[in-house]
Order: sequence, then structure tokens, then C-alpha cells
Amino acid sequence: MILEKTKQKVVTRLKKEGLLSKKILLKAKVLSAQEAIGNPEEYDFPLLKGKEKIVEANYEGYRGHAFTDMYGGFEGTLEEVFGMPSSNNYRRALQVAAINALTNYWGMGDDTVHCKDDRPKQCAREYLRYFDAHYPNVERIAFIGYQPALIDTFLMKYKLKILDLDQENIGQEKFGQVILDGSKDMREAINWAEVVVATGSSVINGTIDELLETSSGKDIIFYGVSIAGTARLLGLKRMCFVADDEQ
Repeated sequence: MILEKTKQKVVTRLKKEGLLSKKILLKAKVLSAQEAIGNPEEYDFPLLKGKEKIVEANYEGYRGHAFTDMYGGFEGTLEEVFGMPSSNNYRRALQVAAINALTNYWGMGDDTVHCKDDRPKQCAREYLRYFDAHYPNVERIAFIGYQPALIDTFLMKYKLKILDLDQENIGQEKFGQVILDGSKDMREAINWAEVVVATGSSVINGTIDELLETSSGKDIIFYGVSIAGTARLLGLKRMCFVADDEQ
């Protein structure tokens, strides 16, 4: 499993550096929508709907975010964080936020917190430029997760099949596209697509392993802050073009 492999790498390094059992606290808190994403006026981001939140972990002043529908605070040691079973979205979100904070602490990248205000739209424009350069002949994309800035921008050029797990989105029309059921329609959408663009939150909601297996043989590019540390540690392709300047 992807999260278990990531945790194993993190714990091995923490043991090597003598950090695992140190009484240095990792603190986690739930951010408000304003703290997490600011004021992106144009789009209905899930964070603004209030059903999902950003959990922020802080280790020695280094921050990491994780996006989840099961959230809460925490204060404890790294040993406690990584010793708990990854049995629900709250625990997985806490561990993923901690992984992101630690990869930031280790100097592996500072794009571990969610961008704000107009930056998601800027990032979407950069995504389009990236695809123009690297996938000039691609027409069909399976888009896993509802990220309105990216979807709106990609639809300028590509045919999309958009999937989500939120029952309030499934079957609804967004940007002229009917949102498909991520739990039922994923295999068909990925088989149809030439490239897969997927939310990094899949590492938290437990769908990433099925997603990678189903996408085998096709390029899969992850977006979003949640998978930042996992992608670096395991060599997954993740694009983030506009990091938060407050990190």
C-alpha cells in the first residue's frame, strides 16, 4: 500500500536521525476555509462548502497540509503519529500532514501547504502549458476529483471524464460535464482516457492503490497538496506550479 510504504520510509529516516522517540511535539489543527484557501472568488472549491477541511501539521515550524472529510486536532510525538493504525480518514490525514511537514523540514520541497486566493487559477494555467509541451497529441483525460479551477481550464482544450466521490457532485452538471461516480465509473473512464489527472487526496481516502493499479500503463499526474511528501518519497508524478509564499 502506498501510504504504508511512505510511512515506512519516513519512520526509517526518523529512527536513523534519532527523532522518532524524541519528545518533540507535532501539532495538528484544522484550518478554516479562509486560512486554507483564502478568497478564490470564481469557483466553488470543496473547502468553501465546509464538508472537507485542511489539517495542518507543524513540526519545528515546518508545515504540512492534508485535505480530508474527517478532521480534528492532535498533539503528540512522531512515534505516536506513525504508530497508530491508518484505519480511517482522520488518522490518514494526520499522518499525511505529518509526512508533508517532515519532507519540508528535510528540505525536500516547500510546496506542502495549500495555495490561496487567485493562485489555484494561476496553477491551472501552468498545467495547461505543461500539457501543451509534454502531451501535444493527447485529447482525452480522466480527471479524478473535483477541482474547479483545473477542470475549467482543461476543458478549454481537452475532452474530460470527471469523477468524484462526493454524493452531492455525482450526477450533477459542472462546466457542462456530468460528474461521474468515482466508486463505480473509474475503470471505464481511465480505459477511455489517454492520460489520468488525479487528486492527491486519494492517499487519504484510501483509493490511491486502486487508482494506480487501474491506471497501469498510462501516465498519471497527481495534483493537490496532500500527496506532496508521498510523491517525493515514492517517485510519483505530482505537479505544483504555484507554491504558497507564506511557507
